[in-house]
Amino acid sequence: MRIVYEYSHLGGAEILEVRYPSLNEEIYSVIAQVVPQREKVSREKAMRGRRLYSPKDMNRQFREAFVSLGYRELRDTYTITLPDYAVEIRGAFKQIDFVKERVLVEVQFGKYAFMFYDLAKFQYFFNENKADVGVEIVPCHALHKQMSTGVSYGEQLIYDIERLKRHFPAVPVKIILLDAEG
Repeated sequence: MRIVYEYSHLGGAEILEVRYPSLNEEIYSVIAQVVPQREKVSREKAMRGRRLYSPKDMNRQFREAFVSLGYRELRDTYTITLPDYAVEIRGAFKQIDFVKERVLVEVQFGKYAFMFYDLAKFQYFFNENKADVGVEIVPCHALHKQMSTGVSYGEQLIYDIERLKRHFPAVPVKIILLDAEG
């Protein structure tokens, strides 16, 4: 895959370059290894029969590449209790796909709400002192148009972060927009 744009929120890119240069290079290396395939034949009315890029295949390639470099899942499990509410919910959790040292990485080829929720998870683990920076890897608008409907794109995420100013997320993040073709 090819990187078409990078966005640094609260110094996320600079933290990676200065404090985690080897992990920054590993992330670039993983991105370069992923070769998207048009494996999915659309059954959607507007794109029936069209061959689309497969998010499942790209996620699999990312997972294999990151795991081979020693990245692992990060999961915090907890019990939810609320003031003046008798219900107790056990086994709730927050999970990040890939972590190495104190760098969190999420690859998101899903709906926009999941991209934004990834930022909330970065905030959670940053607040828990388990991370210094998050990396969100997402499709650009051009790639999103060649995938199933419902897949979002990084330009919208960056646009919204810019309008929230420094208020959310209050954690350093690097957002990487990807395209499949040169």
